[in-house]
Amino acid sequence: MHTGPGRRYGTVTTRISFLFLAAVLSLVSAAPVHAQDTDTPYLREVLQAAQRMKLHEERYWDILLHYRTSFSGKESLIDDPKFFLAPDGKANPEAELQATIRAFFQPHEDVNASAVCRFTARFEWIKERLSLDPSQLPIPECRPFMDFMEENRPASATLVFPMAHLNSPASMFGHTLLTIETSDKTKLLAHSVSYSAYANETFGPLFAVKGLFGLYPGYFSVLPYYAKLQQYSDVDHRDIWEYRLNLTGPEIERMMLHIREMDAIASDYYFFNENCSYLLYFMLEAARPGIELTDKFHGWLIPLDSIRMIEAQGLITDSSYRPSRTTKIRHLATGASAERQGIALGMADGVIPEDPFSGSDTPDLEKRKTYELAGEYLQYLYTKHTLPKEVYQERFLSILNARSRLGTSPSGELYEIQDPVRPDLGHRSNRFAIGSGMKKGDVFVEMRLRPAYHHLMDNDSGFVEGAHLVFADVGARFYPEDNKLSLESLDIIDIFSLSPRDEIFHPISWKVKTGLSRITARDGDDHLVYGLNPGGGFAYKSDELGLMYWMLETNLYAGGILEKNYALGAGGSAGLVKRIRGPWKAHVFARDLYYVLGDTFNSFEAGVQQNFTLEQNQSITLDLTRRKTRDFFQTETKLLWNVFF
Repeated sequence: MHTGPGRRYGTVTTRISFLFLAAVLSLVSAAPVHAQDTDTPYLREVLQAAQRMKLHEERYWDILLHYRTSFSGKESLIDDPKFFLAPDGKANPEAELQATIRAFFQPHEDVNASAVCRFTARFEWIKERLSLDPSQLPIPECRPFMDFMEENRPASATLVFPMAHLNSPASMFGHTLLTIETSDKTKLLAHSVSYSAYANETFGPLFAVKGLFGLYPGYFSVLPYYAKLQQYSDVDHRDIWEYRLNLTGPEIERMMLHIREMDAIASDYYFFNENCSYLLYFMLEAARPGIELTDKFHGWLIPLDSIRMIEAQGLITDSSYRPSRTTKIRHLATGASAERQGIALGMADGVIPEDPFSGSDTPDLEKRKTYELAGEYLQYLYTKHTLPKEVYQERFLSILNARSRLGTSPSGELYEIQDPVRPDLGHRSNRFAIGSGMKKGDVFVEMRLRPAYHHLMDNDSGFVEGAHLVFADVGARFYPEDNKLSLESLDIIDIFSLSPRDEIFHPISWKVKTGLSRITARDGDDHLVYGLNPGGGFAYKSDELGLMYWMLETNLYAGGILEKNYALGAGGSAGLVKRIRGPWKAHVFARDLYYVLGDTFNSFEAGVQQNFTLEQNQSITLDLTRRKTRDFFQTETKLLWNVFF
C-alpha cells in the first residue's frame, strides 16, 4: 500500500470543496440541459436521447463514476478533479454524463489525450447505449488502446491475496489485487492491478491514524505480476493465495477499459472502507454489472472478507498457493541437522568452501537440500539489501555450479510444501461474545463485540500463527446483584505479534495496546482509565512446548482516580501458547509492572486462557486470572461463547 503517482489530489479538503461546489451549482444543474451554440444537430439529438433514456440513472454509469448514494444524494468516491468533466460532476451524475458526451465531440490533436481515449469505458458504454455514429465523431475510437488490447488479448483474471504481515503497518490485514493474464504469455508476465495508499510513513501508529481519516491519496497501479510477487513474496515474505475468476473475455476487456480510466486518478484512502478491496469491487462490477458488491458493503471492509463476498457472487472457481521465500527456507531447514544448516548459512555468507561435503558420505538428496537452502537464504539476504549486487551474483553462481554437479531432482522432491488452510476458510472477522463469570465474589454477565479481526486465542486455521490483531473490541458487564451495567473495556488497538526466532531468522516480537480498561485504585474499587501499553521481545517455537515468548513492556495509565492523574511504569511479561489437542488451545502467562512515576504501585497478574473451537465460526473461551494491584488481590473467572460473523 505504498505505490502511486507523486501528486496528491486525494484529501478531505478536496472532498469538502466538491460538495460545496455541487451545492452552489445545484440549481443550475437541476434544470434541463440546454444546447450550446457549438452543439451540432447530431450532438443535440444524442444529448436529448440520453436525457430521454435517463442514462445517468442507470447502474453502470454509477459503477464507472464510482457514485454512491448518501443522505444528500449521489456522490462519487473519486476525489481527483481530473476524473470529472462537469464542474459539479462529483455529485451530479446527469451533468457529468452531458459533459462527457460533449467531450466526445470535441476534436483533439493528441488522440491519447482526447476524451475518447481518456475515458474509454465511458465512451464504449455510451456509444453502445446511444448507438453513436462513428462518422459523426472527430475521433471515432481510441485506436492506440484498441491496438494494445488486440496485441495482448486478455484471456483470464485472478484475485490475489498476499497474507497479513504484522510487521508492516500497511499490510496488517493483508492485501487484494487483480492479475490479468494474456493468451500467449506466462502468468508471471500478467498485468497486476492494485489500489493502494501513496505513503512514505515508516512510523506504524502515524500511518494507522492517517489511514483511518483518509489523509493519504490512493492510486491504482498496473505492474507486471512478477514485480508484485517479488515485493510480497521475496521482500515482504508473505505467502500468497491466488483465486481464479470465471470472467469471460468480453468482461475482462470491459474491466481493462475502466482500469485505463483510473490511471493516475486519486481517491482518499481510508483504512477500513475505501481501501484496496473496496475499490477493486468497482473493477469487477465494471466487468460484470450483474454482480452486487459495492451495494452490499456497509461500514468497514477487511480484505479477507472481500474474498468471501466475491466468492458468494459466484466469481471464484479455484485457488492456488504460493509460499513465500521465508516459507520455502523454513521448509528446507525442517529436519536438517544443525551441521547442514550451518553449512548452508555459511555458503550464503561466503565463509564455507565451494565443496563442503568433500570426503563425506552425505546422501545426494541431503546435499541438494543444503545447496537449495543456501541459494534461497542468499536470495533472502539480497532482498534485505545486506549484500552488494556483485557479491550476491558471485556467491549465487558458485552455489548453482555446486548444485548442478549433483544432477536434477525428482519433481517436487525438495519443495513439497503442504498447502495450509485457505484464508477465506478461517473464522470470520466480526465476533460477538456472551457469557458470565465471577470477580471478587460478584457474578457478572459479559457481552463483547469486536469488528476486527483475530485474537491470539482464536483458531489459527487460515491465519498466521502467533498473530493477534484486534480493533475496537468493546466489552460491557452487568452485575445482577447490584443491578448495574458498566463498560468494562474498549480496546481501540490491540496488536500482539509473536514471530518465532530460529537459527536462520531473528525477528523481534512486539505488542501495542491502547484503549480503556479497569484498574484497582487506592480505594480498592475498579475504575476505568485510559492506557497505552507498548512492548518488545523474543518468541521461540518448540514442537513439544509450543510458542514461548518474553517481552519488556512499558505502560501509561491516565485518569482522574490516579495520583497526579497518571501512572507510568515498566516491567515484563512471559507466556506459552500451545495447541494441546485438536480444537483445544491454551495460553499460560504472567506479567509484572512497576509504576514509578505519577501514581506509584506494583501490578502483577498471572493466568490461563483456553479456547475450544466448536466449528469454523463458533468457540468457547475459559479464562482464569489472578491479580495483585497495590495491596489488593482479586481472582476472576470467565466463560464466553464466541460467534464469528
